[in-house]
Amino acid sequence: MKTDIQIAQEANILNINEIAKKVGIPEEKYDQYGKYKAKIDLSLLKDLEDKKYGNLVLVTAITPTPAGEGKSTVSVGLTQALNKLGYSSMAALREPSLGPVFGIKGGATGGGYSQVIPMEDINLHFTGDLHAIGVAHNLVSAIIDNHLKFGNELNIDITKITWKRVVDMNDRALRNTVIGLGGKASGIPRENSYQITVASEIMASLCLATSLKNLKERIGKIIFAYDVEGKPLTISQLKITGAVAALLKEAIKPNLVQTLENTPVLIHGGPFANIAHGCNSVLATKMALKLSDYAVTEAGFAADLGAEKFLDIKCRQANLSPKCVVLVATVRALKHHGGAKDLGIENLEALSKGLENLDKHIENMKKYNLPVVVAMNRFLSDTEEEFKLIAERCEKHNVKVALCDVWEKGGQGGVELAKLVVEEVENNKEEYSPIYDLEKTPAEKIETIVKEIYGGDGVEFSLKAKKTLKLIEENGYNNLPICISKTQKSISDNAKLLGRPEGFTVSINEIKIAAGAGFIIAMAGNIIDMPGLPKKPAAELIDIDDDGKITGLF
Repeated sequence: MKTDIQIAQEANILNINEIAKKVGIPEEKYDQYGKYKAKIDLSLLKDLEDKKYGNLVLVTAITPTPAGEGKSTVSVGLTQALNKLGYSSMAALREPSLGPVFGIKGGATGGGYSQVIPMEDINLHFTGDLHAIGVAHNLVSAIIDNHLKFGNELNIDITKITWKRVVDMNDRALRNTVIGLGGKASGIPRENSYQITVASEIMASLCLATSLKNLKERIGKIIFAYDVEGKPLTISQLKITGAVAALLKEAIKPNLVQTLENTPVLIHGGPFANIAHGCNSVLATKMALKLSDYAVTEAGFAADLGAEKFLDIKCRQANLSPKCVVLVATVRALKHHGGAKDLGIENLEALSKGLENLDKHIENMKKYNLPVVVAMNRFLSDTEEEFKLIAERCEKHNVKVALCDVWEKGGQGGVELAKLVVEEVENNKEEYSPIYDLEKTPAEKIETIVKEIYGGDGVEFSLKAKKTLKLIEENGYNNLPICISKTQKSISDNAKLLGRPEGFTVSINEIKIAAGAGFIIAMAGNIIDMPGLPKKPAAELIDIDDDGKITGLF
């Protein structure tokens, strides 16, 4: 069997000019990055101002397992399938981070015959967006310490600097550091730490920005520290808002690429869903909606993380109205949730138990007044009896299910799914609505998510979190939406609780104000924003030959 990279390297890839022509993007509206990538000028959105939006379809998934679900693969396959049915369709996806690429999770370009290409470029540096975001973030870090050295005019409380440094790599050794050692010339000694670039508020702000002007406004609002009186300090007070935004002049432009079947794709932005809001950029999503009948986008990890944040943060801020949710699952993953050890043999008892996880995610998505279609990624070990059990369970929810062979067959393997999605979109008369009102207090909004989406009994706030809640009220940030940062391995905040946990309480250990991104971050459980590498990182498998051909990249 061919690997993903072998399939991608054998593909018939078109010059990006041909892809741009397919969706009517004029040459003067994009800059080529080599033959197969381009950055789209933001002025295109203004030119398309009078054109109606297409239909927005969200692809999400059940709670992730080591068995895999294939959300990105289904997103790409569904896009290709919709085009096969005669609709113009574009995917709007996130950019990969080098941390997972060299770690364990992998890239973000799909797999098999439902991939985005050139996959090597996209997974390795791409057009440099993440690096630009990292440099912009670290400029703020450098200016903060420079400000401390030269008199600390803003009276920054050195113990309450919330701004970390970033690097686009999983590096656990940087979680806790001491900087400024080496004498007076080397700055003020203090504790500091790193987070992965995709967790940066600069990343979140860029992905939620609606223009360069809006991005500058968001950057200026970002809180980096508190002064000795406990008042928040923003980047605008450091007088570098323009400089930070200037570093992002190209990074804010969405990237145009293509699938293996030469279907146009926009890839832009890459916040993780377990430590950020987990969605691609608003700008890319809006461009896809203006340029196609169907815009297919995905949200990171499971529906309790990426989808909830997509629906309660991104759609609300950007005034987007999704028309359908595709919930991706596999028989193997459901059996894992049901406690099965050998996922390759039929086990209806474990599958029935594991289906409780699917039940919860279906129920959650319906709470937003959205139709749901379940996409079952097919494996050779799956049996007809297992599929029959899943179909019966979905029928109880009045939800349709499609078997997907998009990894093996590309768009053709997703035609059944595409037909169901079109049917649901065309029959949907409901208007999407968020799960909570912004007028509620942050504590009430957090409790709503925990009870309604996670199925928990309630919330326990640490003393530190309670102090921040008071600070939020005093400084007028009460009406912001919530971004809960928690494990992706469970619907709860305890990674060991598989399936559909019940009778648990979520612990909120820390709360942060992300004023630039426009949401409040609630840190649940022992979540960290700097992952580590596994014992055998994927980097060990990657190589390049004398001709520049890369191998081992999935």
